[in-house]
Amino acid sequence: MEHVPALDEDLKKTLGPATAKVLAEQLGLHTALDLLHHYPRRYAERGELTSLADLADQLDEHVTVVAQVADARLLTYQGSRGGGKRLEVTITDGSGRLQLVFFGAGVHKPHKELLPGSRAMFAGKVSRFNHKLQLAHPAYEPLGADASDRDAATAFAGRLIPIYPACAKLESWKIAKCVDAVLPRAQEAVDPLPPALREGRGLVPLPEALLKIHRPATKADVEDARQRLKWDEAFVLQVALARRRHADSQLPAVARRAAPGGLLDSFDAKLPFTLTEGQRTVSQEIFDDLATSHPMHRLLQGEVGSGKTMVALRAMLAVVDSGGQAAMLAPTEVLAQQHHRSITEMMGELAEGGMLGGSDQGTKVVLLTGSMGTAARRQALLDLVTGEAGIVIGTHALIEDKVQFHDLGLVVVDEQHRFGVEQRDALRSKGKQPPHLLVMTATPIPRTVAMTVFGDLETSVLDQLPAGRSPIATHVVPAKDKPHFLARAWERVREEVENGHQAYVVCPRIGDGEDEPKGKKKASAEDEAEKRPPLAVLEIAEQLTRGPLAGLSVEVLHGRMDPADKDDVMRRFASGEVKVLVATTVIEVGVNVPNSTVMVIMDADRFGVSQLHQLRGRVGRGSAPGLCLLVSEMHEASPARARLAAVAATLDGFELSRIDLEQRREGDVLGQAQSGVRSSLRMLAVIEDEEVIAQAREEAARVVAADPGLEHLPGLRTALDALLDTEREQYLEKG
Repeated sequence: MEHVPALDEDLKKTLGPATAKVLAEQLGLHTALDLLHHYPRRYAERGELTSLADLADQLDEHVTVVAQVADARLLTYQGSRGGGKRLEVTITDGSGRLQLVFFGAGVHKPHKELLPGSRAMFAGKVSRFNHKLQLAHPAYEPLGADASDRDAATAFAGRLIPIYPACAKLESWKIAKCVDAVLPRAQEAVDPLPPALREGRGLVPLPEALLKIHRPATKADVEDARQRLKWDEAFVLQVALARRRHADSQLPAVARRAAPGGLLDSFDAKLPFTLTEGQRTVSQEIFDDLATSHPMHRLLQGEVGSGKTMVALRAMLAVVDSGGQAAMLAPTEVLAQQHHRSITEMMGELAEGGMLGGSDQGTKVVLLTGSMGTAARRQALLDLVTGEAGIVIGTHALIEDKVQFHDLGLVVVDEQHRFGVEQRDALRSKGKQPPHLLVMTATPIPRTVAMTVFGDLETSVLDQLPAGRSPIATHVVPAKDKPHFLARAWERVREEVENGHQAYVVCPRIGDGEDEPKGKKKASAEDEAEKRPPLAVLEIAEQLTRGPLAGLSVEVLHGRMDPADKDDVMRRFASGEVKVLVATTVIEVGVNVPNSTVMVIMDADRFGVSQLHQLRGRVGRGSAPGLCLLVSEMHEASPARARLAAVAATLDGFELSRIDLEQRREGDVLGQAQSGVRSSLRMLAVIEDEEVIAQAREEAARVVAADPGLEHLPGLRTALDALLDTEREQYLEKG
């Protein structure tokens, strides 16, 4: 169906080229429909004093406040270029006070207009000067009641004033005027919700919702609009996922069953430990899926160290048993090499099929990465096309056109959030028939996120740790407040090494000059610590070898090293030759050295909550207890320290992922995984709106089952086209 022309028209025609250019470049708004979906961040009430108390959290951001002038002082000062004038205006809203400053010729107009007692909307960038928050040269819009302001006053009287997400060149009230220009067109908005659903749920029509969100008369209007717009976002996204699930369920696949007395049974028989109850249950779910004649699509998520790789390997062996091949896609070379090493070690002679000393039932396990030598690469490609290799582990190199399989039966994607939907589909397209798909994520995800991001997959959860795993103690080390704590941290590292164990030291940066941050990092009110560059691997390694860890075997590992050097360092660390590994987050997932018992994370406040949880999962993997020390220079009352305290307080990854998500915008989460889908959750908050998402998922499944092509729902079809870009749509059609 064609888009509604009036709503899809470029904003230049309505607002003029200059304003349209700012909206497009600064806020990503190109059409009238985009602008109608640019919702107010909050509302100020006429006569209500909005909160200045919250501004400390918005340093360096553009804000709009409604406040009253408490006093104004015009000062004359002597500068290096002669004298000048400076106007200092203090505004108040009952919750706090804020200083506004104007300089030079810019003082005259505000000096006349901003008189004590007058009220206005002020917009500008929050900065700090002499330890006080201020707005320098803010734009302002008086909310007076004299003749010239009567129209403005009438417009605002008794109304909620929408405060929009704004930018330096376009203040909130100017955006409000732009919205006014396109608001009449809201009547033409095509409603994506089927009428029966909308009426059954008591939701207002879309044009009414758009009118109420932008120009509410009451708070109840805002609530009506929010409920309706949340449903739109949840439902359209769930329909996209339901259509994908439906398309996948129509595809044929080869049923793969393990042969009795075959490779899987031989592998299980030689395991030196028993599988956990969770591993057995999840394995059975996977085997049941593999035995069906349409492709499995399963998400396997679990706690750090819960044994996901073991479950994935058993699934791969079952497929090899049935005559097929299995491919595991890893996001980095370090991780691909690590998986290859640990899988061949676990399988022993079973990984040497066709080789001298290999088992009769064995198969070949090959590695394929972008940096392999030509001869090794040629041999790996040959082993895949002939079927000699039953299992291949690789990076993006597996997706390249020249990679051919004899009979690809299963694709395992590790760390799904690093791969887009397109990449997992590109690998799946290499099967003669669509292969089964197992997606693994080591970052535990709240149920709502799993439904929103991975809604096209069935979900299995591993939440039990294998027997013999040791608890990990986590402590925050306040390096600035208590330097002796940091000295003690290095003593603890020495003690662990002297007791025969090993340690990781993790830094946010490599430090070879190439990884200097581009452009200025957003400043934070938290502390001066934020202003210095993050600590770097190369610098810290040098300081440690000269200082507190002198005499110990210390090596570095980072993503820009030559692959052969990386592999060499990892091998020597795994064998115990290297005692302390100073690394970037290349060790975040999959690296398994059970003898490592302590990890020191430098500038821990620069990492996300889930990432810290991932990192500490590298220690405590053997029988000795693990210790994770989070080093930070942030002061005790800062939000960053609160995050670190949360990580120290719990080992529950699902709980931490909720905390992480509440602190970040969902767009980050959706943007990573939903490659090709605009992370356009403007109204829906995936943690808070759990119920809406679950209900939308049920409704979407019902709608798609009845009308997979959405033939009778043109409005929904249009909304879906807007959500999916063309490339993503092609993949959706492919299934």
